Amino acid sequence: MDAMQRLIDNPTARQIFLDRHALAEPPTGPSTRADLLALINRLGFVQVDSINTVARAHDMILWSRRRSYRPQVMRRMVDRDRSLFEHWTHDAAVIPTEFLPHWRWRIDRHAPSLRARYLAWHGPEFEARLDQVIAHIREHGPAGSTDVGPDEQRSSGGWWDWNPSKAALEFLWQTGQLAVTRRDGFAKLYDLTHRVLPPCDTMTDARAMDWATNAALDRLGFATHSELAAFWGRIKPDEAAAWVKAALARGELEPIQIASADGTTRRSLARPGLEPRADAATRGIRILSPFDPALRDRKRTERLFGFHYRIEVFVPEAKRKFGYYVFPILEDDRLIGRVDARAKRAEGTLVVSALWLEPGIRPAKHRLARIEAQLARLARFAQCDRVDYETGWQRWND
Repeated sequence: MDAMQRLIDNPTARQIFLDRHALAEPPTGPSTRADLLALINRLGFVQVDSINTVARAHDMILWSRRRSYRPQVMRRMVDRDRSLFEHWTHDAAVIPTEFLPHWRWRIDRHAPSLRARYLAWHGPEFEARLDQVIAHIREHGPAGSTDVGPDEQRSSGGWWDWNPSKAALEFLWQTGQLAVTRRDGFAKLYDLTHRVLPPCDTMTDARAMDWATNAALDRLGFATHSELAAFWGRIKPDEAAAWVKAALARGELEPIQIASADGTTRRSLARPGLEPRADAATRGIRILSPFDPALRDRKRTERLFGFHYRIEVFVPEAKRKFGYYVFPILEDDRLIGRVDARAKRAEGTLVVSALWLEPGIRPAKHRLARIEAQLARLARFAQCDRVDYETGWQRWND
């Protein structure tokens, strides 16, 4: 390790990391639209996912930070207030509308490559389908894939099997010609962008790169140039590296060493004098969504917490180690285990199939009682009246 580089020990690094992800304070306080907008701005974005074994990813992400959160509040912010909009980071996400100028730059920058990809996928006739979809929405208003392609065979669900109308809607959305105006259930309804979102100017390349890297560092606390590039998606590592080099020369960054859970260190970059907030102290247990921002970068999470996590949705059932959709458990500043749970809303029951604690985490009575208390809270959030534990649900990951 370079003797000139300051070392951030692992507990301090975890404390900084959790604070930046709004997990270092009690999950209390109000959940008004203004409060939620500030929280989502702090996180940068909230991922949206279709899986609903207990709750949608975006709802659970916000609930884990604000116990008073109710999903209808965020939907109003997207569907009516337009203080949030849906677009693409690494996946579909809800993003503060004030970030639109940067997204306009991203869209303009990547539209040509997206067009080439979709044309290669659906053939030259895809251009005509785009014009038909735009004309339909211009004349008839918001539409989904069943509205613009009612006679087409429905896809089996995966993006690889989208019919031409669904593909046209997604392309027009990703390239900024359409915007998500609302969801019907979970299905997106699209409208012309100018009918949904306010106009904005496109950033220059230099300003967009400066915004993206600064905003990523603010939300990560410390990062490598590759992590800065990956935070929002669609920034190239060499572009982030060039920004880092210039910022170091200006004295706006300092190189530091971050201690990992296994005792190794990793060179990172931070604002000069990076330290945790005095009141950044995590207390209690939280059950996190698999798509929680604190878990998005699986390798980073594993380095800091020694916690290996993979979603096994696409793993054949016989080969799964834990389960289809397993929720990580945060205790204070450690990831201590995971729980396999699903909501049977028709029966009013949250069914817990299994709990695994990490190696070295003792199944003490007080710890298990705290986990069960959180599962009871999760059940209420999932609109279930009770928790049912399957036989043999307590398992230890030794």
